Amino acid sequence: MDGLIRKIIIGQDPKNGMAYFVGMRAGDGNISAIIQDDSYLHKFGKCRYLVYTESSKGTDLWKAIDDMPCLLEFDLDF
Repeated sequence: MDGLIRKIIIGQDPKNGMAYFVGMRAGDGNISAIIQDDSYLHKFGKCRYLVYTESSKGTDLWKAIDDMPCLLEFDLDF
């Protein structure tokens, strides 16, 4: 997938969905990246997005969003 994902909204209705965005506070750190898991797509034919956090302890996988309706917002350089 081309482009960096800046924000993901999970759910059937974006107005009522759960939203995560790069820079958002999560636990002891902030969301540092949202990526599409291409190996999961290749192996199972389903979309999965991985949400990573970064803190003083390092970078950790925080959430995996498997085969859910999602709205993606990409980080564009205007």
